[in-house]
Amino acid sequence: MRIVLGVDGGGTNTRVALVAETGEVLGIGLAGSSNYDDVGVKVAQRNIGLAVRQAWQHARQKRRPADAAFLGMAGVVSDQDRQTIRTIAEHLQLAPLERIGVDHDIRIALAGGLAGQEGIALIVGTGSSCYGRTADGRSWRAGGWGHLLDDYGSGYYLGLQAMVAAVRAADGRGQATALLPLVMRELKLNDINELMRRLYYENMSRSEIASLGPKVLEVIAEGDEVAEAILKKGIDELVLMVETVAKQLGFLSHPFRLTWAGGIAQSPIFQRYFRPAVQQRLPNCELIEPQLPPVLGAALLALEMLNVPITPDLIATMKRTSRLPSVQPNAE
Repeated sequence: MRIVLGVDGGGTNTRVALVAETGEVLGIGLAGSSNYDDVGVKVAQRNIGLAVRQAWQHARQKRRPADAAFLGMAGVVSDQDRQTIRTIAEHLQLAPLERIGVDHDIRIALAGGLAGQEGIALIVGTGSSCYGRTADGRSWRAGGWGHLLDDYGSGYYLGLQAMVAAVRAADGRGQATALLPLVMRELKLNDINELMRRLYYENMSRSEIASLGPKVLEVIAEGDEVAEAILKKGIDELVLMVETVAKQLGFLSHPFRLTWAGGIAQSPIFQRYFRPAVQQRLPNCELIEPQLPPVLGAALLALEMLNVPITPDLIATMKRTSRLPSVQPNAE
């Protein structure tokens, strides 16, 4: 029985799935971030290795190179990025070199979300990005340029804008907002002036800032107007990403499908604002709940490397067997 390995390497966690060629999910693994732009190559490699080892243990099989592997990784944009990840995969002996695939994480979000069919995927997690692919293999990406240039609507964006709103409220330039006590509480600040030290001298990480994102959504649920305005601005930019990809791929003139991934995108509060914004601006867009998680999208792409047909029965088997007992993360 041939076995493939799928890797979803995000800015917060790394997920791994071992899948048989029948679609049966044999084991899963979870570890810390493997976005090497954030944590460095050594930590990224260590976390991928930890998640892979856990997946084989979960499958109750001795670890060996899988027959094929596909890694969908946050931060992978250039050929140099792909080579860095391929080198990691080679060092960890994930699969034979000729059957190791590497691409950005939104490629696997699309593969999983739409079960291998054409359409568009939007990732809104620590960062944000949008990617579409046609049945004949044409593709386009919008967004995903990193936290200094982009990442609108993401956890990082929400967290950063919450801090901006907090300091403006503190010095009187901005509207009073529950984001001020939120920022102080979550960052354990005794005084809002301590925020400068945390940001500029202690080099608060991107993931630390992004961790405020879900809390901002909670404040929105409580009716905070400032937080709501921040989310609406972010969603406007996210819908623009979707519209741009759809235009480039020729989707706007006929019905097309959109799915999503990422912790922020899956939030009911986010969806409450996101869905009407999409429907108003893109009436031909059909919103599709993700059929499979991104890590199983990576496994689907690995199966394709073995020329395994992606049939409805295989997808059904994946869905049925993916409900494995939860595992605890190996965090680094």
